[in-house]
Amino acid sequence: MKYLSLIIIFSIILNFNGFSQSKLPPIDVTKNEPVKYIGKLQTDKHYYDGRLRHAVGIHSRQILRANRIDSPLGELTGWTYNHAPMLCYWNGRFYVQYLSNLKEEHHPPGRTLLITSKDGIQWSPPKVLFPIYLLPKINAEHGLIKEGTPAVVHQRMGFYVAPNGKLLTVSFVSYSETPRDSPNRGQGLGRLVREIKKNGTFGPIYFIRYNRSKGWNEKTVPHYKFFKTSNDTGFVNACNALLSDKLMTLQWWEMDRTKDGFYTIDPGKYETKALCYYHRPDNVVVAIWKYSLTALSPDNGLHWTKIEKSKTLETCGAKVWGQKTDDGKYSLVYDHSATHRNRFPLVIITGKDGYRFNNMLCVSGEVPPIRYQGIHKSIGLQYIRGILEGNGNPPGNDEWITYSVNKEDIWVSKIHIPVIGLVKQNVNQNFENLRTVEDLTYWNLYMPQWAPITISEAPSNFANHCLNLKDEEPYNYAKAERAFPESKKFSVEFDVYLKKVGTAKLEIEIQDSAGSRPMRLRLDNEWLMFDRGKIEKVRPVAIHTQKWYHIKMDFNCFTSSYDCYLQNKLVRKNIPFNNQVKNLERIVFRTGPWRGDVRQFIVNGVPGNPGLYIEDLPGSGYKTAESEYLIDNVKTNGL
Repeated sequence: MKYLSLIIIFSIILNFNGFSQSKLPPIDVTKNEPVKYIGKLQTDKHYYDGRLRHAVGIHSRQILRANRIDSPLGELTGWTYNHAPMLCYWNGRFYVQYLSNLKEEHHPPGRTLLITSKDGIQWSPPKVLFPIYLLPKINAEHGLIKEGTPAVVHQRMGFYVAPNGKLLTVSFVSYSETPRDSPNRGQGLGRLVREIKKNGTFGPIYFIRYNRSKGWNEKTVPHYKFFKTSNDTGFVNACNALLSDKLMTLQWWEMDRTKDGFYTIDPGKYETKALCYYHRPDNVVVAIWKYSLTALSPDNGLHWTKIEKSKTLETCGAKVWGQKTDDGKYSLVYDHSATHRNRFPLVIITGKDGYRFNNMLCVSGEVPPIRYQGIHKSIGLQYIRGILEGNGNPPGNDEWITYSVNKEDIWVSKIHIPVIGLVKQNVNQNFENLRTVEDLTYWNLYMPQWAPITISEAPSNFANHCLNLKDEEPYNYAKAERAFPESKKFSVEFDVYLKKVGTAKLEIEIQDSAGSRPMRLRLDNEWLMFDRGKIEKVRPVAIHTQKWYHIKMDFNCFTSSYDCYLQNKLVRKNIPFNNQVKNLERIVFRTGPWRGDVRQFIVNGVPGNPGLYIEDLPGSGYKTAESEYLIDNVKTNGL
């Protein structure tokens, strides 16, 4: 009778909203699998990008680089565990909140920090939002936690834009008896809140909700008062609005897990972690948690269908992000894991109705090595969050997401909307009249802090603008990728200037949809080299720094070979491909060697987490000798 009543409620709401049920199956059907991937494409566990076609126009930027030898805030060094970022857009700025520990997950001290940006390009240094919290004496399950022990903070929600326009940010104070124990199993003290003001300052810290079921309340919790004691009426009203929002606060469940009626769903046998939600066209709420758990609500979170595990989303414990995009469609961004352990590749699937999704594309398959060892430091791109409904919408149609890489660096990606994997027009890019790289609509850009990509002035004798790739990063690289029409016989040409050749060398590849690499050019300060694989030696060509070179290549997938021209002169003919491909579709400029194969990290027969199996990588906190390469006049043409 319970589910029959829910079905009746759903039917009334569907009819009230006038939604055509011919476009979306009735709720009593979709409740059994609220989110469904209807495509057949799956990922390859042996490659970081899953051998998927890349979504076009993804700009990925590292906004925090962990560094154990230098603290950005000038205090304790370390803080190389950085994870669980959250994102919002408010008052004309982007805000990213994230968790940070000195070394590893669940190991105190912990705190919450904030990074902001006006344009999504330049990001501020981090500021401490919620500082180290010193715990009272706690009689924990397996022993005594001494008074004054630093807390482990943990939260699945970061921001709330209140109806009165105020921006609230929250954190959760908890503890772990050992670094192997989780702080989000109901044992925490409570949830903190403070206001972020328009001038960039922060209001006082208060508790907004205590974990009263564990004995924590106004009298037993030290340091901060309950929010209702504030004299700021607007702040108190904003907090009350948040507490009344049953969708927003459902993100809190896993931290205190109380049964006091505050939460509107009983997970039963499941652990509903890291809630994401959006509204379908029929106004039904779709909820997605970790490990492909899903449910539906007809009334904004007051009532729910039974939690069901999606049979078609191959996820892991790295969160799923879903939202309605500005083109009226829906997207899911997550790690479509071939092993249910891999936290890669980061993919996007799209659909029109919020129920059926298809067209799987890779958002990012770039996974640098873990630089700093630590417990629970899973390798990969993980804990993806976008901008939740009600928390702002930046200018333009792009979708913005944030995530951590290897639980040590924080990244932001801008995804081109509409989501596409193919382009129809040939490339003719001269970089003139461009303000920033954000104007490169159909380029995929991968930009670590120490390997930036910019638009810059070319040397004076060339008198124009060009693409600038710098690199001082010991364990990562800059990468600029441009799709062109899928072709079997075609030419690619471009100009390249070796302004400075330090540690990082420039590599250029033409790839197919699955990332197969039939050729590679490598440029250093003396030679243009050809990747010959297992074929007979192809001699390099002498080149020099501080000089423009025009390179042209004619490709023929029928003969599996290409010709190379330098300064409009044929220098090598019929260079064999390293492997056969049916066609090719993208050019890659990269300041380092390809690293897409996962199999260097095999654990028990499947790709896994090197974590404590490695030591800190040497020199991780120091820049290498700078390299700088300029690219201009990129063109493709069919032959």
